[in-house]
Amino acid sequence: MRLKFGDVEREASVRKAADMAEVIFDKEWLEKNLDAELYYMFRDLWMDEDRETILRNRLRYDITIIPPRKMGVEFVKTQGHYHPECCPNLTYPEIYEVQEGKAHYLLQRKEKGKIIDVILIEAEAGDKVIIPPNYGHVTINPTDEPLRMANWVSRDFTSLYQEFNLMGGAAYFELIDGRFIKNPKYGEIPELRFGKPSEIPELEIVKGKEMYELIKRPENLAFLNHPEKFLQIFEKCLK
Repeated sequence: MRLKFGDVEREASVRKAADMAEVIFDKEWLEKNLDAELYYMFRDLWMDEDRETILRNRLRYDITIIPPRKMGVEFVKTQGHYHPECCPNLTYPEIYEVQEGKAHYLLQRKEKGKIIDVILIEAEAGDKVIIPPNYGHVTINPTDEPLRMANWVSRDFTSLYQEFNLMGGAAYFELIDGRFIKNPKYGEIPELRFGKPSEIPELEIVKGKEMYELIKRPENLAFLNHPEKFLQIFEKCLK
């Protein structure tokens, strides 16, 4: 699969079931579907007129497509990852936009080896979701329609998959019958709570405004590289 964005064309980086074997809940389904293509990532996109601004501000714009699929008793999802630290005690944040379909973003925060917060945010087309510092996350497509989403993130960012793989996935699994099942490998974890998509008008992060256009005023994306200056913004996203 290829995607053309402006004058940039990218071949998809494909995530197959075999690549995510550790984090898939239904192992019986997994054994029979190791070659199943679960989602497609197109990284480092730009319009020609924005390329220099994106590079100068150390940013990256990606698009991910998650076709509708049921992995046995579980909805299709991304592999799940944490973010590296960008300054003392804060990891890089990230921002997503749902362009088509509906997404469930499952966020979890770990402190001193224990999960202390788990949030599920349901987002539809036009919604934005900020992943605050110190949260790992998984994206789930809980529908029978394709999910297409975009993200802005720091160019200095690298996804850290190891811990999700080690723990067999996120703290909760979302099953196709509507239940959220606790992952027993985590031991005692907090009850799942529900959040809302991000609305930060002062940064022009609002529903319906195309997120790519934030690059026209890159100061609105400065929180991706300097989260220590935007702590109040992140607090809003966690309510």
